[in-house]
Amino acid sequence: MFSNAITKTFIPTVKPAAARTFYRDILGLTFLSEDDYGMEFNAHGTLLRVITVPTLKPQIFTVLGWNVSDIEDSIKQLNEKGVYCEKYNFDFMRQDDLGIWVSPSGARVAWFKDVDGNVLSLTQL
Repeated sequence: MFSNAITKTFIPTVKPAAARTFYRDILGLTFLSEDDYGMEFNAHGTLLRVITVPTLKPQIFTVLGWNVSDIEDSIKQLNEKGVYCEKYNFDFMRQDDLGIWVSPSGARVAWFKDVDGNVLSLTQL
């Protein structure tokens, strides 16, 4: 039914000006529009709606992620812009110095947070 519809995903923010800068200038998404309720970005054909909310308790799980061809290069680009990957202290999930975890399938995954503490991820298959 929706296989040909454009996907839209939503991320909450209590810091709209900082979120605009983060998603546009740090992550490089194309800014499309802004209204009293939030803003939209083009994320490679997926619409990302960053909605302004009065309060926010970020979730502990990933809310948005990207598949990338070179995870190390992607992380280094984020680091150059002041964004660093999370390092979790779980025995079952060893991460390298950049914060990359190798999953049982062989996928390499790293997590970072936006300005509101929403967990975002990078995956190299």
